[in-house]
Amino acid sequence: MTADHVPWPPETAARYRASGYWRGQTFGKLLTGLAEAYAERLAVIGENARWTFAELDERAHRLAAGFTGAGIRAGDRVVVQLPNVPEFASVVFGLWRAGALPVFALPAHRASELRHFAEQSEAAAILTVGEHERFDHAAMARAVAAEISSVRNVFVVGTEEFAVLEAATPRALPDPDPAGVAFLQLSGGSTGLPKLIPRTHDDYLYSVRESARICGLRPESVYLAALPVAHNFPLSSPGLLGALHAGAATVFAPRPDADTAFRLIEAEGVTITGLVPPLAAAWAQAAGRTTRDLSSLDVLLVGGAKCARELAEKIGPALGCRLQQVFGMAEGLVCYTRLDDPDEYVLATQGRPISPDDEIRVVNPDDPLSTSDDVVAPGEIGALLTRGPYTIRGYYRAEEHNKTAFTEDGFYRTGDLVRRHPSGHLEVVGRAKEQINRGGEKVAAEEVENHLMAHPGVLDAAVVAVPDPYLGERTCAYVVPAAGAEPAAAELRRFVRERGVAAFKVPDLVQVVPEFPVTGVGKTSKRELRAALAALAKEK
Repeated sequence: MTADHVPWPPETAARYRASGYWRGQTFGKLLTGLAEAYAERLAVIGENARWTFAELDERAHRLAAGFTGAGIRAGDRVVVQLPNVPEFASVVFGLWRAGALPVFALPAHRASELRHFAEQSEAAAILTVGEHERFDHAAMARAVAAEISSVRNVFVVGTEEFAVLEAATPRALPDPDPAGVAFLQLSGGSTGLPKLIPRTHDDYLYSVRESARICGLRPESVYLAALPVAHNFPLSSPGLLGALHAGAATVFAPRPDADTAFRLIEAEGVTITGLVPPLAAAWAQAAGRTTRDLSSLDVLLVGGAKCARELAEKIGPALGCRLQQVFGMAEGLVCYTRLDDPDEYVLATQGRPISPDDEIRVVNPDDPLSTSDDVVAPGEIGALLTRGPYTIRGYYRAEEHNKTAFTEDGFYRTGDLVRRHPSGHLEVVGRAKEQINRGGEKVAAEEVENHLMAHPGVLDAAVVAVPDPYLGERTCAYVVPAAGAEPAAAELRRFVRERGVAAFKVPDLVQVVPEFPVTGVGKTSKRELRAALAALAKEK
Protein backbone atom coordinates (compact mmCIF):
# COMPACT_ATOMS: atom_id res chain seq x y z
CA MET A 1 0.00 0.00 0.00
CA THR A 2 1.18 3.50 -0.86
CA ALA A 3 0.15 6.73 0.78
CA ASP A 4 -1.92 7.60 -2.29
CA HIS A 5 -3.33 4.37 -3.67
CA VAL A 6 -4.28 1.01 -2.16
CA PRO A 7 -3.55 -1.63 -4.84
CA TRP A 8 -5.18 -5.02 -5.24
CA PRO A 9 -3.20 -7.86 -3.61
CA PRO A 10 -0.67 -9.26 -6.14
CA GLU A 11 -2.31 -12.68 -6.33
CA THR A 12 -5.73 -11.08 -6.92
CA ALA A 13 -4.37 -8.78 -9.62
CA ALA A 14 -2.74 -11.77 -11.33
CA ARG A 15 -6.07 -13.61 -11.33
CA TYR A 16 -7.88 -10.63 -12.86
CA ARG A 17 -5.27 -10.43 -15.63
CA ALA A 18 -5.44 -14.17 -16.27
CA SER A 19 -9.25 -13.94 -16.49
CA GLY A 20 -8.97 -11.23 -19.15
CA TYR A 21 -10.55 -8.46 -17.09
CA TRP A 22 -7.37 -6.41 -17.13
CA ARG A 23 -5.83 -6.24 -20.59
CA GLY A 24 -2.89 -3.89 -20.08
CA GLN A 25 -4.49 -1.20 -22.23
CA THR A 26 -4.42 2.54 -21.50
CA PHE A 27 -7.00 5.12 -22.48
CA GLY A 28 -4.56 6.61 -24.98
CA LYS A 29 -4.01 3.26 -26.69
CA LEU A 30 -7.77 2.68 -26.70
CA LEU A 31 -8.38 5.89 -28.66
CA THR A 32 -5.55 5.07 -31.08
CA GLY A 33 -7.20 1.76 -31.92
CA LEU A 34 -10.64 3.35 -32.24
CA ALA A 35 -9.30 6.00 -34.60
CA GLU A 36 -7.89 3.25 -36.81
CA ALA A 37 -11.10 1.21 -36.77
CA TYR A 38 -13.67 4.02 -37.04
CA ALA A 39 -11.67 6.91 -38.53
CA GLU A 40 -14.50 8.65 -40.40
CA ARG A 41 -17.36 7.84 -38.05
CA LEU A 42 -18.62 10.63 -35.80
CA ALA A 43 -17.28 10.35 -32.27
CA VAL A 44 -18.54 13.50 -30.52
CA ILE A 45 -21.28 15.97 -31.39
CA GLY A 46 -21.70 19.34 -29.71
CA GLU A 47 -23.67 22.49 -30.34
CA ASN A 48 -20.95 23.79 -32.67
CA ALA A 49 -18.72 20.77 -33.32
CA ARG A 50 -18.88 17.39 -35.04
CA TRP A 51 -15.63 15.41 -34.72
CA THR A 52 -14.84 12.05 -36.21
CA PHE A 53 -12.77 9.48 -34.33
CA ALA A 54 -9.74 10.49 -36.40
CA GLU A 55 -10.27 14.16 -35.54
CA LEU A 56 -10.72 13.43 -31.83
CA ASP A 57 -7.55 11.35 -31.87
CA GLU A 58 -5.61 14.15 -33.59
CA ARG A 59 -6.90 16.76 -31.12
CA ALA A 60 -5.95 14.56 -28.16
CA HIS A 61 -2.43 14.07 -29.56
CA ARG A 62 -1.99 17.82 -30.02
CA LEU A 63 -3.30 18.62 -26.55
CA ALA A 64 -1.00 16.01 -25.00
CA ALA A 65 1.95 17.78 -26.61
CA GLY A 66 0.55 21.15 -25.60
CA PHE A 67 0.10 20.16 -21.96
CA THR A 68 3.59 18.69 -21.85
CA GLY A 69 5.04 21.86 -23.35
CA ALA A 70 3.15 23.92 -20.76
CA GLY A 71 4.88 22.04 -17.95
CA ILE A 72 2.41 19.27 -17.15
CA ARG A 73 4.44 16.21 -16.20
CA ALA A 74 3.55 12.54 -16.08
CA GLY A 75 1.82 11.85 -12.78
CA ASP A 76 0.60 15.44 -12.31
CA ARG A 77 -3.00 15.85 -11.18
CA VAL A 78 -5.16 18.32 -13.12
CA VAL A 79 -8.58 19.38 -11.82
CA VAL A 80 -10.93 19.31 -14.82
CA GLN A 81 -14.16 21.29 -14.47
CA LEU A 82 -15.94 21.35 -17.81
CA PRO A 83 -19.61 21.37 -18.77
CA ASN A 84 -20.93 19.07 -21.49
CA VAL A 85 -18.80 20.26 -24.39
CA PRO A 86 -16.84 18.21 -26.96
CA GLU A 87 -13.58 19.56 -25.54
CA PHE A 88 -14.20 17.36 -22.51
CA ALA A 89 -13.26 14.35 -24.63
CA SER A 90 -10.18 15.87 -26.26
CA VAL A 91 -8.95 17.28 -22.94
CA VAL A 92 -9.17 14.08 -20.90
CA PHE A 93 -7.61 11.93 -23.62
CA GLY A 94 -4.92 14.58 -24.04
CA LEU A 95 -4.16 14.46 -20.33
CA TRP A 96 -4.10 10.67 -20.34
CA ARG A 97 -1.69 10.67 -23.27
CA ALA A 98 0.53 13.12 -21.37
CA GLY A 99 0.50 10.74 -18.40
CA ALA A 100 -1.42 13.23 -16.24
CA LEU A 101 -4.37 12.37 -14.00
CA PRO A 102 -7.66 14.25 -14.46
CA VAL A 103 -9.46 15.05 -11.19
CA PHE A 104 -13.10 15.26 -12.25
CA ALA A 105 -15.02 18.19 -10.81
CA LEU A 106 -18.64 18.94 -11.71
CA PRO A 107 -19.86 22.22 -13.22
CA ALA A 108 -21.95 22.87 -10.11
CA HIS A 109 -18.95 22.81 -7.79
CA ARG A 110 -17.79 26.11 -6.41
CA ALA A 111 -14.66 27.45 -4.71
CA SER A 112 -14.96 25.34 -1.55
CA GLU A 113 -15.08 22.07 -3.47
CA LEU A 114 -12.53 23.16 -6.06
CA ARG A 115 -10.12 24.17 -3.32
CA HIS A 116 -10.62 20.81 -1.61
CA PHE A 117 -9.93 18.85 -4.80
CA ALA A 118 -6.81 20.87 -5.59
CA GLU A 119 -5.47 20.60 -2.04
CA GLN A 120 -6.26 16.93 -1.58
CA SER A 121 -4.71 15.93 -4.91
CA GLU A 122 -1.90 18.52 -4.87
CA ALA A 123 -3.04 19.50 -8.35
CA ALA A 124 -0.57 21.05 -10.76
CA ALA A 125 -3.30 22.78 -12.79
CA ILE A 126 -6.99 23.57 -13.05
CA LEU A 127 -8.70 23.31 -16.43
CA THR A 128 -12.08 24.95 -16.90
CA VAL A 129 -14.21 27.22 -19.11
CA GLY A 130 -14.89 30.95 -18.96
CA GLU A 131 -18.44 31.96 -18.17
CA HIS A 132 -21.00 29.17 -18.13
CA GLU A 133 -24.63 29.44 -17.05
CA ARG A 134 -23.95 33.03 -15.90
CA PHE A 135 -21.09 31.98 -13.63
CA ASP A 136 -17.42 32.91 -14.17
CA HIS A 137 -15.58 29.61 -13.76
CA ALA A 138 -12.29 31.01 -14.98
CA ALA A 139 -12.24 33.71 -12.30
CA MET A 140 -13.05 31.13 -9.63
CA ALA A 141 -10.29 28.81 -10.86
CA ARG A 142 -7.73 31.61 -10.81
CA ALA A 143 -8.77 32.64 -7.30
CA VAL A 144 -8.42 29.05 -6.07
CA ALA A 145 -5.08 28.65 -7.86
CA ALA A 146 -3.76 31.72 -6.06
CA GLU A 147 -4.44 29.97 -2.73
CA ILE A 148 -2.99 26.54 -3.60
CA SER A 149 0.79 26.46 -3.92
CA SER A 150 0.89 23.31 -6.06
CA VAL A 151 -1.26 24.82 -8.83
CA ARG A 152 1.07 26.16 -11.51
CA ASN A 153 -1.39 26.66 -14.38
CA VAL A 154 -5.01 27.54 -15.09
CA PHE A 155 -6.14 26.46 -18.56
CA VAL A 156 -9.38 27.96 -19.91
CA VAL A 157 -11.08 26.31 -22.89
CA GLY A 158 -11.99 28.79 -25.59
CA THR A 159 -9.18 31.27 -24.95
CA GLU A 160 -6.29 32.12 -27.23
CA GLU A 161 -3.91 30.48 -24.75
CA PHE A 162 -5.85 27.25 -24.96
CA ALA A 163 -5.90 27.44 -28.76
CA VAL A 164 -2.09 27.41 -28.63
CA LEU A 165 -2.22 24.11 -26.73
CA GLU A 166 -4.66 22.69 -29.29
CA ALA A 167 -2.28 23.67 -32.14
CA ALA A 168 0.82 22.01 -30.67
CA THR A 169 2.73 19.61 -32.91
CA PRO A 170 2.04 16.01 -31.86
CA ARG A 171 4.99 14.09 -30.50
CA ALA A 172 5.68 10.61 -29.21
CA LEU A 173 5.09 10.37 -25.46
CA PRO A 174 5.62 7.35 -23.20
CA ASP A 175 2.47 5.33 -22.48
CA PRO A 176 1.64 5.28 -18.76
CA ASP A 177 1.41 2.10 -16.71
CA PRO A 178 -2.04 0.56 -17.35
CA ALA A 179 -2.07 -0.71 -13.76
CA GLY A 180 -1.42 2.81 -12.47
CA VAL A 181 -4.00 5.40 -11.46
CA ALA A 182 -5.59 7.02 -14.53
CA PHE A 183 -7.81 9.60 -12.85
CA LEU A 184 -9.49 10.63 -9.62
CA GLN A 185 -13.27 10.45 -9.47
CA LEU A 186 -15.42 11.95 -6.69
CA SER A 187 -17.39 10.02 -4.10
CA GLY A 188 -21.14 10.55 -4.20
CA GLY A 189 -21.79 11.14 -0.51
CA SER A 190 -24.57 13.58 0.37
CA THR A 191 -22.76 15.16 3.32
CA GLY A 192 -19.31 16.68 3.64
CA LEU A 193 -16.79 17.20 0.87
CA PRO A 194 -16.33 14.33 -1.62
CA LYS A 195 -13.49 11.88 -1.20
CA LEU A 196 -11.19 11.16 -4.13
CA ILE A 197 -11.46 7.77 -5.82
CA PRO A 198 -8.40 6.43 -7.67
CA ARG A 199 -9.31 4.46 -10.80
CA THR A 200 -6.76 2.64 -12.96
CA HIS A 201 -6.71 2.20 -16.74
CA ASP A 202 -7.06 -1.56 -16.30
CA ASP A 203 -9.99 -1.63 -13.89
CA TYR A 204 -12.03 1.19 -15.43
CA LEU A 205 -11.68 -0.01 -19.01
CA TYR A 206 -13.02 -3.42 -17.96
CA SER A 207 -16.12 -1.71 -16.56
CA VAL A 208 -16.47 0.35 -19.76
CA ARG A 209 -16.20 -2.69 -22.05
CA GLU A 210 -18.76 -4.72 -20.11
CA SER A 211 -21.14 -1.77 -19.80
CA ALA A 212 -21.07 -1.20 -23.56
CA ARG A 213 -21.77 -4.90 -24.17
CA ILE A 214 -24.57 -5.22 -21.61
CA CYS A 215 -26.26 -2.05 -22.88
CA GLY A 216 -26.16 -3.28 -26.48
CA LEU A 217 -24.02 -0.47 -27.88
CA ARG A 218 -22.85 -0.81 -31.48
CA PRO A 219 -21.32 1.60 -34.01
CA GLU A 220 -24.79 2.73 -35.13
CA SER A 221 -25.80 3.72 -31.59
CA VAL A 222 -26.00 7.39 -30.58
CA TYR A 223 -25.55 8.17 -26.88
CA LEU A 224 -26.89 11.39 -25.37
CA ALA A 225 -24.79 12.74 -22.49
CA ALA A 226 -27.57 14.59 -20.67
CA LEU A 227 -26.12 14.50 -17.14
CA PRO A 228 -22.77 16.20 -16.38
CA VAL A 229 -20.39 13.94 -18.27
CA ALA A 230 -17.64 14.10 -15.62
CA HIS A 231 -19.87 12.06 -13.33
CA ASN A 232 -19.29 8.32 -13.26
CA PHE A 233 -22.75 7.41 -14.64
CA PRO A 234 -22.65 9.40 -17.93
CA LEU A 235 -18.91 8.82 -18.24
CA SER A 236 -18.92 5.02 -18.21
CA SER A 237 -22.34 3.42 -17.64
CA PRO A 238 -22.17 3.06 -20.59
CA GLY A 239 -21.66 6.79 -21.11
CA LEU A 240 -19.19 8.65 -23.28
CA LEU A 241 -16.45 6.04 -22.85
CA GLY A 242 -18.76 3.12 -23.53
CA ALA A 243 -20.02 4.79 -26.69
CA LEU A 244 -16.47 5.49 -27.89
CA HIS A 245 -15.45 1.90 -27.16
CA ALA A 246 -18.33 0.68 -29.35
CA GLY A 247 -17.48 3.05 -32.21
CA ALA A 248 -20.65 5.05 -31.51
CA ALA A 249 -21.27 8.81 -31.37
CA THR A 250 -21.90 10.83 -28.21
CA VAL A 251 -24.10 13.92 -28.29
CA PHE A 252 -23.24 16.47 -25.59
CA ALA A 253 -26.42 18.08 -24.24
CA PRO A 254 -25.73 21.53 -22.76
CA ARG A 255 -28.66 21.07 -20.39
CA PRO A 256 -30.65 18.00 -19.31
CA ASP A 257 -34.16 19.49 -19.52
CA ALA A 258 -36.73 17.75 -21.68
CA ASP A 259 -37.00 20.53 -24.29
CA THR A 260 -33.23 20.52 -24.94
CA ALA A 261 -32.95 16.73 -24.86
CA PHE A 262 -35.97 16.07 -27.06
CA ARG A 263 -34.61 18.51 -29.68
CA LEU A 264 -31.30 16.61 -29.74
CA ILE A 265 -32.94 13.18 -29.78
CA GLU A 266 -34.92 14.17 -32.87
CA ALA A 267 -32.05 15.96 -34.62
CA GLU A 268 -29.31 13.36 -34.00
CA GLY A 269 -31.30 10.13 -33.87
CA VAL A 270 -30.31 9.41 -30.26
CA THR A 271 -30.80 5.74 -29.36
CA ILE A 272 -29.71 5.60 -25.71
CA THR A 273 -29.25 7.93 -22.74
CA GLY A 274 -29.10 7.89 -18.94
CA LEU A 275 -30.93 9.94 -16.32
CA VAL A 276 -31.41 10.24 -12.58
CA PRO A 277 -34.99 9.53 -11.40
CA PRO A 278 -36.17 13.16 -11.00
CA LEU A 279 -35.17 13.92 -14.59
CA ALA A 280 -36.72 10.69 -15.84
CA ALA A 281 -39.98 11.70 -14.17
CA ALA A 282 -39.86 15.15 -15.79
CA TRP A 283 -39.11 13.66 -19.23
CA ALA A 284 -41.91 11.13 -18.91
CA GLN A 285 -44.35 13.91 -18.07
CA ALA A 286 -43.09 16.17 -20.88
CA ALA A 287 -43.29 13.39 -23.48
CA GLY A 288 -47.07 13.58 -23.43
CA ARG A 289 -47.09 17.09 -24.82
CA THR A 290 -44.02 17.21 -27.07
CA THR A 291 -44.21 17.42 -30.85
CA ARG A 292 -40.65 16.09 -31.23
CA ASP A 293 -40.02 12.72 -32.85
CA LEU A 294 -38.55 10.49 -30.11
CA SER A 295 -38.92 7.24 -32.03
CA SER A 296 -35.16 6.67 -32.34
CA LEU A 297 -34.80 6.29 -28.56
CA ASP A 298 -34.44 2.59 -27.75
CA VAL A 299 -33.09 2.53 -24.19
CA LEU A 300 -33.31 4.86 -21.21
CA LEU A 301 -31.04 4.01 -18.31
CA VAL A 302 -32.12 5.27 -14.91
CA GLY A 303 -29.63 5.33 -12.05
CA GLY A 304 -27.79 7.53 -9.61
CA ALA A 305 -30.57 6.92 -7.09
CA LYS A 306 -33.24 4.26 -6.77
CA CYS A 307 -36.01 4.44 -9.34
CA ALA A 308 -39.33 3.89 -7.60
CA ARG A 309 -41.47 1.20 -9.17
CA GLU A 310 -44.28 3.70 -9.75
CA LEU A 311 -41.92 5.76 -11.90
CA ALA A 312 -40.33 2.72 -13.54
CA GLU A 313 -43.74 1.63 -14.79
CA LYS A 314 -44.33 5.02 -16.45
CA ILE A 315 -41.05 5.47 -18.33
CA GLY A 316 -41.37 2.89 -21.11
CA PRO A 317 -44.95 3.74 -22.11
CA ALA A 318 -44.34 7.50 -21.88
CA LEU A 319 -41.13 7.59 -23.93
CA GLY A 320 -41.66 4.56 -26.15
CA CYS A 321 -38.39 2.92 -25.11
CA ARG A 322 -36.97 0.14 -22.97
CA LEU A 323 -36.13 0.97 -19.36
CA GLN A 324 -32.78 -0.29 -18.10
CA GLN A 325 -32.02 0.23 -14.44
CA VAL A 326 -28.42 0.79 -13.35
CA PHE A 327 -27.08 0.82 -9.82
CA GLY A 328 -23.47 1.57 -9.14
CA MET A 329 -20.91 3.79 -7.57
CA ALA A 330 -17.79 5.67 -8.59
CA GLU A 331 -15.89 3.37 -6.22
CA GLY A 332 -16.56 0.47 -8.58
CA LEU A 333 -19.48 -1.96 -8.52
CA VAL A 334 -21.98 -1.53 -11.36
CA CYS A 335 -25.23 -3.48 -11.73
CA TYR A 336 -27.65 -3.44 -14.67
CA THR A 337 -30.96 -5.00 -15.45
CA ARG A 338 -30.42 -6.78 -18.75
CA LEU A 339 -32.27 -5.86 -21.91
CA ASP A 340 -33.79 -9.35 -22.01
CA ASP A 341 -34.71 -9.48 -18.32
CA PRO A 342 -38.36 -10.17 -17.46
CA ASP A 343 -40.31 -6.98 -16.75
CA GLU A 344 -40.58 -7.84 -13.07
CA TYR A 345 -36.81 -7.62 -12.64
CA VAL A 346 -36.60 -4.41 -14.68
CA LEU A 347 -39.35 -2.69 -12.69
CA ALA A 348 -38.55 -3.97 -9.22
CA THR A 349 -34.75 -4.35 -9.02
CA GLN A 350 -31.67 -2.32 -9.79
CA GLY A 351 -29.93 -5.09 -11.72
CA ARG A 352 -27.16 -7.58 -11.15
CA PRO A 353 -23.37 -7.10 -11.21
CA ILE A 354 -21.53 -6.96 -14.51
CA SER A 355 -18.74 -9.36 -13.58
CA PRO A 356 -18.74 -13.01 -12.48
CA ASP A 357 -15.94 -11.97 -10.12
CA ASP A 358 -17.98 -9.25 -8.40
CA GLU A 359 -18.20 -10.57 -4.85
CA ILE A 360 -21.36 -9.51 -3.04
CA ARG A 361 -22.03 -9.76 0.69
CA VAL A 362 -25.31 -8.61 2.30
CA VAL A 363 -24.48 -8.25 5.98
CA ASN A 364 -25.92 -7.23 9.33
CA PRO A 365 -27.33 -3.70 8.78
CA ASP A 366 -27.29 -2.76 12.47
CA ASP A 367 -23.50 -2.81 12.76
CA PRO A 368 -21.73 -0.23 10.56
CA LEU A 369 -18.53 -2.25 10.88
CA SER A 370 -20.03 -5.63 9.97
CA THR A 371 -17.47 -7.97 8.46
CA SER A 372 -17.90 -9.87 5.21
CA ASP A 373 -18.74 -12.98 7.24
CA ASP A 374 -21.69 -11.42 9.09
CA VAL A 375 -24.21 -12.16 6.32
CA VAL A 376 -27.99 -12.01 6.69
CA ALA A 377 -30.32 -14.81 5.64
CA PRO A 378 -31.15 -15.05 1.91
CA GLY A 379 -33.81 -12.51 0.91
CA GLU A 380 -33.37 -10.35 4.00
CA ILE A 381 -32.41 -6.69 3.90
CA GLY A 382 -28.82 -5.96 4.80
CA ALA A 383 -25.88 -3.66 4.21
CA LEU A 384 -24.08 -4.16 0.90
CA LEU A 385 -20.37 -5.03 0.83
CA THR A 386 -18.51 -5.69 -2.42
CA ARG A 387 -15.10 -6.33 -3.93
CA GLY A 388 -14.07 -7.21 -7.46
CA PRO A 389 -11.94 -6.44 -10.52
CA TYR A 390 -13.05 -2.81 -10.80
CA THR A 391 -13.92 -1.88 -7.19
CA ILE A 392 -11.24 0.14 -5.41
CA ARG A 393 -9.46 -1.09 -2.30
CA GLY A 394 -9.13 2.37 -0.74
CA TYR A 395 -9.76 6.08 -1.24
CA TYR A 396 -6.95 8.39 -2.34
CA ARG A 397 -4.82 9.66 0.56
CA ALA A 398 -7.42 8.60 3.13
CA GLU A 399 -5.69 6.01 5.29
CA GLU A 400 -7.80 6.62 8.41
CA HIS A 401 -11.12 6.71 6.56
CA ASN A 402 -10.22 3.53 4.68
CA LYS A 403 -10.08 1.63 7.99
CA THR A 404 -13.86 1.95 8.33
CA ALA A 405 -14.87 2.22 4.66
CA PHE A 406 -13.30 -1.17 3.86
CA THR A 407 -13.18 -4.49 5.69
CA GLU A 408 -9.86 -6.07 6.57
CA ASP A 409 -10.32 -8.52 3.68
CA GLY A 410 -10.88 -5.75 1.13
CA PHE A 411 -14.65 -5.47 0.84
CA TYR A 412 -15.99 -1.95 0.29
CA ARG A 413 -18.78 -0.90 2.66
CA THR A 414 -21.10 0.85 0.20
CA GLY A 415 -23.60 2.22 2.74
CA ASP A 416 -26.51 0.83 0.71
CA LEU A 417 -29.29 -1.32 2.15
CA VAL A 418 -30.26 -4.06 -0.32
CA ARG A 419 -32.17 -7.28 -0.73
CA ARG A 420 -30.56 -9.93 -2.93
CA HIS A 421 -32.90 -11.98 -5.09
CA PRO A 422 -32.19 -15.63 -5.98
CA SER A 423 -31.43 -14.48 -9.54
CA GLY A 424 -28.58 -12.31 -8.22
CA HIS A 425 -30.48 -9.08 -8.86
CA LEU A 426 -30.18 -6.46 -6.13
CA GLU A 427 -33.12 -4.46 -4.87
CA VAL A 428 -31.95 -1.24 -3.25
CA VAL A 429 -34.18 -0.33 -0.32
CA GLY A 430 -32.32 2.72 0.92
CA ARG A 431 -29.17 4.03 2.49
CA ALA A 432 -28.19 2.95 5.98
CA LYS A 433 -27.70 6.55 7.04
CA GLU A 434 -31.08 7.56 5.58
CA GLN A 435 -32.94 5.23 7.88
CA ILE A 436 -35.05 7.33 10.24
CA ASN A 437 -35.31 6.19 13.86
CA ARG A 438 -38.76 7.36 14.99
CA GLY A 439 -39.07 6.51 18.64
CA GLY A 440 -37.30 3.20 18.11
CA GLU A 441 -39.29 2.34 14.99
CA LYS A 442 -37.13 2.31 11.85
CA VAL A 443 -38.54 4.10 8.80
CA ALA A 444 -36.86 3.58 5.41
CA ALA A 445 -37.14 6.92 3.63
CA GLU A 446 -37.38 5.34 0.20
CA GLU A 447 -40.33 3.17 1.18
CA VAL A 448 -42.39 6.20 2.16
CA GLU A 449 -41.21 8.07 -0.94
CA ASN A 450 -42.47 5.24 -3.14
CA HIS A 451 -45.91 5.39 -1.52
CA LEU A 452 -46.12 9.14 -2.03
CA MET A 453 -45.05 8.87 -5.68
CA ALA A 454 -47.95 6.49 -6.31
CA HIS A 455 -50.29 9.47 -5.79
CA PRO A 456 -51.36 10.87 -9.20
CA GLY A 457 -50.72 14.42 -8.03
CA VAL A 458 -47.09 13.77 -7.03
CA LEU A 459 -44.15 14.11 -9.41
CA ASP A 460 -41.37 13.48 -6.88
CA ALA A 461 -40.93 12.97 -3.15
CA ALA A 462 -38.08 13.07 -0.64
CA VAL A 463 -38.38 12.05 3.00
CA VAL A 464 -35.93 13.33 5.61
CA ALA A 465 -35.56 13.18 9.37
CA VAL A 466 -36.62 16.03 11.64
CA PRO A 467 -35.07 16.19 15.13
CA ASP A 468 -37.73 15.69 17.80
CA PRO A 469 -37.24 16.04 21.59
CA TYR A 470 -39.69 13.22 22.32
CA LEU A 471 -39.26 10.68 19.52
CA GLY A 472 -35.67 11.48 18.65
CA GLU A 473 -36.62 11.89 14.99
CA ARG A 474 -39.81 12.50 13.08
CA THR A 475 -40.37 12.31 9.34
CA CYS A 476 -40.88 15.18 6.94
CA ALA A 477 -41.92 14.51 3.35
CA TYR A 478 -41.07 17.09 0.73
CA VAL A 479 -43.29 16.73 -2.34
CA VAL A 480 -43.09 18.23 -5.84
CA PRO A 481 -46.59 18.22 -7.39
CA ALA A 482 -47.32 16.95 -10.88
CA ALA A 483 -48.21 19.57 -13.49
CA GLY A 484 -51.57 21.15 -12.68
CA ALA A 485 -51.94 19.29 -9.38
CA GLU A 486 -52.24 20.89 -5.94
CA PRO A 487 -52.18 18.05 -3.41
CA ALA A 488 -52.75 19.11 0.17
CA ALA A 489 -50.59 17.85 3.03
CA ALA A 490 -53.54 16.22 4.79
CA GLU A 491 -54.60 14.48 1.57
CA LEU A 492 -51.12 13.04 1.06
CA ARG A 493 -50.83 11.78 4.63
CA ARG A 494 -54.24 10.12 4.28
CA PHE A 495 -53.20 8.58 0.96
CA VAL A 496 -50.11 6.98 2.51
CA ARG A 497 -52.11 5.74 5.49
CA GLU A 498 -54.73 4.19 3.20
CA ARG A 499 -52.06 2.21 1.38
CA GLY A 500 -51.89 -0.03 4.41
CA VAL A 501 -48.59 1.02 5.95
CA ALA A 502 -47.76 1.08 9.65
CA ALA A 503 -48.92 4.29 11.31
CA PHE A 504 -45.37 5.27 12.22
CA LYS A 505 -44.49 5.37 8.50
CA VAL A 506 -47.07 8.03 7.67
CA PRO A 507 -45.14 11.31 7.32
CA ASP A 508 -45.42 13.54 10.38
CA LEU A 509 -44.98 16.63 8.21
CA VAL A 510 -45.56 17.26 4.52
CA GLN A 511 -44.12 20.23 2.64
CA VAL A 512 -45.27 20.86 -0.94
CA VAL A 513 -42.53 22.67 -2.88
CA PRO A 514 -42.11 23.64 -6.56
CA GLU A 515 -38.76 21.81 -6.91
CA PHE A 516 -35.99 20.13 -4.95
CA PRO A 517 -32.47 21.43 -4.48
CA VAL A 518 -30.09 19.17 -6.36
CA THR A 519 -26.46 18.10 -6.20
CA GLY A 520 -24.07 18.75 -9.09
CA VAL A 521 -25.17 15.62 -10.93
CA GLY A 522 -28.90 16.24 -10.47
CA LYS A 523 -29.66 14.06 -7.46
CA THR A 524 -32.01 15.43 -4.84
CA SER A 525 -29.93 17.09 -2.11
CA LYS A 526 -31.39 15.82 1.14
CA ARG A 527 -28.70 17.70 3.01
CA GLU A 528 -30.17 20.99 1.77
CA LEU A 529 -33.70 19.85 2.58
CA ARG A 530 -32.63 19.10 6.16
CA ALA A 531 -30.92 22.49 6.36
CA ALA A 532 -34.11 24.21 5.20
CA LEU A 533 -36.07 22.46 7.94
CA ALA A 534 -33.52 23.50 10.56
CA ALA A 535 -33.71 27.11 9.38
CA LEU A 536 -37.51 27.03 9.51
CA ALA A 537 -37.43 25.65 13.05
CA LYS A 538 -35.14 28.48 14.16
CA GLU A 539 -37.50 31.08 12.70
CA LYS A 540 -40.34 29.65 14.73
